[in-house]
Amino acid sequence: MESDEVHDTATVDLLRRAADELERLHARVPPGRWSTRGLLATRPEVVAEDAAGRTEHVAEARQRSARWIVAMSPAVAPPLVAWLRETAEVLDRPRPGVTASTSAAVALASELLERLGPRP
Repeated sequence: MESDEVHDTATVDLLRRAADELERLHARVPPGRWSTRGLLATRPEVVAEDAAGRTEHVAEARQRSARWIVAMSPAVAPPLVAWLRETAEVLDRPRPGVTASTSAAVALASELLERLGPRP
């Protein structure tokens, strides 16, 4: 029983750390709507446009990866953070039930933290 509690605590911590990292990253990148622009279809530029219409270059990408960068723009961070935090809260309760959603949240959190590596 004790090992289950340790696993649950570690899992809750993992989810909260991933949510914290996403929030930190979200705060550091250009806000607004991200889109692709540029003259070359094979080398589009990813641009962020804020509410005032100002633009900021985000990245140059290959055509295959530009849509991915746009799709994973800062706009997806708040719902992902909310999902990770809510899953952590559910798992932090007595006798939590593990569902496909909680398993997916743990998988996302693990992968995200592995990709980001240790904080500088």
